[in-house]
Parts: sequence; C-alpha cells; structure tokens
Amino acid sequence: MAYISMDCPSSLPGIPQSVLSVPMENKYKCQQCHQVLRKPVQAQCGHRFCVHCFKQLTSSGPKPCEACREEEIYEEPFSILNSNEAFPDNAAGREIASLPARCLNEGCVWTGSIKEYEAQHEGRCELEQVKCEACQNTILLSEKDKHNERECEERTLNCKYCKTSFNFKEIKAHDEICPKFPLQCKDCGKKKIPREKFSDHSKSCAKSKSACPFSDVGCKHVIENGKQSDHEHSSTMEHLRLLLPMVLSIAVPPSDASGPGEWQEDSGLGLYRAPEEGVSMGSGAAASSQSMDLDKKVKALENIVCVLNREVERSAVTLEAFAHQHRLDQDKIENLSSKVRQLERTIDMRDLKLSETEQLVRELQFCTFDGIFVWKISDFSRRRQDAVASRTPAMFSPAFYSSKYGYKMCLRLYLNGDGTGRGTHLSLFFVVMRGKCDALLKWPFSQKVTLMLLDQNNREHIIDAFRPDVTSTSFQRPISEMNIASGCPLFCPLARLAGKSPYLRDDTIFIKAIVDLTGL
Repeated sequence: MAYISMDCPSSLPGIPQSVLSVPMENKYKCQQCHQVLRKPVQAQCGHRFCVHCFKQLTSSGPKPCEACREEEIYEEPFSILNSNEAFPDNAAGREIASLPARCLNEGCVWTGSIKEYEAQHEGRCELEQVKCEACQNTILLSEKDKHNERECEERTLNCKYCKTSFNFKEIKAHDEICPKFPLQCKDCGKKKIPREKFSDHSKSCAKSKSACPFSDVGCKHVIENGKQSDHEHSSTMEHLRLLLPMVLSIAVPPSDASGPGEWQEDSGLGLYRAPEEGVSMGSGAAASSQSMDLDKKVKALENIVCVLNREVERSAVTLEAFAHQHRLDQDKIENLSSKVRQLERTIDMRDLKLSETEQLVRELQFCTFDGIFVWKISDFSRRRQDAVASRTPAMFSPAFYSSKYGYKMCLRLYLNGDGTGRGTHLSLFFVVMRGKCDALLKWPFSQKVTLMLLDQNNREHIIDAFRPDVTSTSFQRPISEMNIASGCPLFCPLARLAGKSPYLRDDTIFIKAIVDLTGL
C-alpha cells in the first residue's frame, strides 16, 4: 500500500466550500479543515483528509481519528491516524477535480472546474485581495506590482546615484547626504555635479566669487575665480598702498608708555623725537639695535616690491599674448562665418533646384506626347463649392505635348462657369504654353482642338471643337509662361451634372482633349 511521504513539500489546506457552484457532498469534505478536499488522502479508518491537514495532524506522531469518535465507530488500531498507513485517494481526487467551480473574488466572473481553478485561477485572479508583506495593507493582486514599485510606504529603494538601499520614507533624508547626488552650480550653471566633488568645483569654478586675497589689509573686492589674476594685476598699486601702513606698523610698533631713553612719536607730525637729555648709554645701545632691525625690515620690503614688479611685468606679457590669441580667434571666427554664409547660399540654390526637379517630376507623371490628354478631376463637389465661393474659380490641368519636342499645352476649367457661362455652365478653355522647343515650331498655332466631357457609360460624350483664330494672340508664340486661354465658355450646362449624371460618378469627371496633328 502507498503511504504519505512526510518529506514532500507542504501543500495548501482545503479549497473553500463557497468555490463550488453546487452543494458539496459530505464525502468530498476534509475531516480536519471541513473544506473541499485538496489532494485527498484516505486513512485506514476510511476517513478522508487533505494531505496538508493530514501532515499537520500526524506531524508529532500517530493520533486517534476524531471523526471516528464523533461517529462512534472508533476502533483501534484502525482509527489511529498514521502517515505510514494512509494513501492518496486518487478516485476521490478525480471526482473533485471535475466539480464545477467559480471565483470568490468580488467582480470576477470566472467559472470552470475545480481542476482548472487550482491550475489556472487560484492565486492568479487579478481581483483577489492580498496583503502587502511590507506595509500589511490589503490590495488587489493586479495592483501588487504597482503598489510595490510606487505606492508602498515601506518599500525598499536603491539610490540611482550611489546604489545604496534605503526605505522609501528616508528618500529625502538620503538625498540630503548622498555623496553622488547631482547638484547645480548657481554661479556657472553647470549641472549634475556629484555632491562629493562640489567643493572642488566651487574652488575651480571660473564664475564662483570669493574675496580678494588682500581683503585682510582692506581690499573690499569680491571677484570671480576666473578674473582673480586680472584683478591682482590691475590693482597692484592699490594693494601696495594697503600693505604700506601695516608694514610700517610692524616696523615701528607703537608704544603706549615710552621710556625716557626711547624714541617717542610726535602725534601732531607723525615723526619721532630723539630721547631727552639725561638718558643713559644703555638706552643708546638699545636704539642702535632697533635701527638695525628697521634696516632689515626695509630690505625685506624692497624684496617684496621687486617680486611684485616682476609679477606685473610677467602679467603684462601674458596679457599681450592673450590679446594676440584673441585677434587670431576673431579672424578664425570671421572665416568660419564666411564659410557658413557660403554654405547657406549653396543650400538655398540646391533647394531651388530640388523644387524645380520636383515640379518637373509632377508634370512628367501626367504628361502625354501624342496630342491626346485625359484629365481626371476627383473631389468634384468640394472643388465646385470652392469655385462658387470664388475661393478657386479656375483650375489648370497638367501640361501635355503634341510630341516630345512639340507644342506645350494645358486646359483651364471653370467649374462655376466664366463670362457668359458663369453660374450656368462649365467653361473649358485651351491654353498654349511656352515650351523649350518653341523656336523649332510653326507659328501661329493652327491645329484643330477637340474638347470632350466623357460619358462614363461610353454612350454620349459632350463634344466641342474649334480651329484656332491665327490672328488671335492666344495662338501666337508665347512670350510669357502661357498665352490667354481660348475655348468654350458654354461648354456644358451644369444641369447635366445634377442627379445621377453619367458624366459624374464617384464625385469624379473626365475631360479629354485631342489636338489634330495633321500637317505637323
């Protein structure tokens, strides 16, 4: 007989009875959890348990079956629950797997069998209420990822700058101390400077301001770091004047109580008076020693002045070098600006050529070279409304030719009429255009022209034809882009296009022009 292994992974307890769509039979109920059996096992007494419940009951050893006692059929040793004596009840498992089931979560309409519920839906329903392990709040399973990533107050985050882990509530505190948090220099505007390097940047930033090094002796200027040297060079004399009183005060320190043998300051003149009569020889020796100290200090000051003079000369040379480099840079900038302007002119020329090429391609797309041209005009209703409203009273067809090197022509159409046909007729005109080979052609233009509005049932086309008046300027050699149009102002009554007209189908009409090539 097979027995239940205590080493296999623990499973879930029984399935809630409310999952069943039908009343539960007692034989499908676990005797421990009183729910629908999940992976049923049968003890030697005949009672069934979930494998999870049976393991819990027998985890500390064999136990008497309480169901046998309740039913008053207790009998040893059969009513003793022992994992070694129980076996999987596969027959009951198959019966339970086929029972109809439904989802318990509010709003979920899933239905199926117990087998499908366990395999596909249990623990996966998006409307299931689950508890967040971090903050212990109840949320929908479908929102768990969103909650863990964006909403949970107890979620753990990794700093995107220093990669340190911290609690969401500590994000602001961490940003205040993060060594790699990006800062912006308020002086030069540079961004994304790590906090740990911001101090070094402040010292080297050309726009950062600091007090003049001579501020201790009275200079009040606050200068940008990049202009510190310029200030020192331009204010050398001012700095020397500020240094002089301090040096003098060190060389001859004031004394509040001068002895009888010391030099005394005359407060009125700023000079020193000699010792009064009666001083001892010892006082004279002290004065001699003081004079030697003053000589040493004067020499030191002279050395300082020499150093400052050399610095001024060196700064002047550097300034001249900078000025020369600036002139070179200005020349380069002017040359580059000239090249940019030249390139812009080249681009404009190429754009113009490209536009002309595109226009030529559009013309060639519809152009013919045999004197016969069919013009398809779609969107007729909208175009006619534009003509009635005088927004676009006339429209031109693409150009066509009598031959490859022949006459260049086009048609001009007024959808609301023109002249005597305004408001009552379609007006159609023939236009002679200036072509590239006009010098080789016979002038004036004298070929017969036939204009047609095609019946789309191929029954009765509207046809008008004329021979050019050779005295009219419309048929002379063009001196502008196109001659004055000539043709039929009463070409077709608009009434013939109303209703289910054979000339107007799918909001489209077709106009055909035929140029008689006889004699060419």
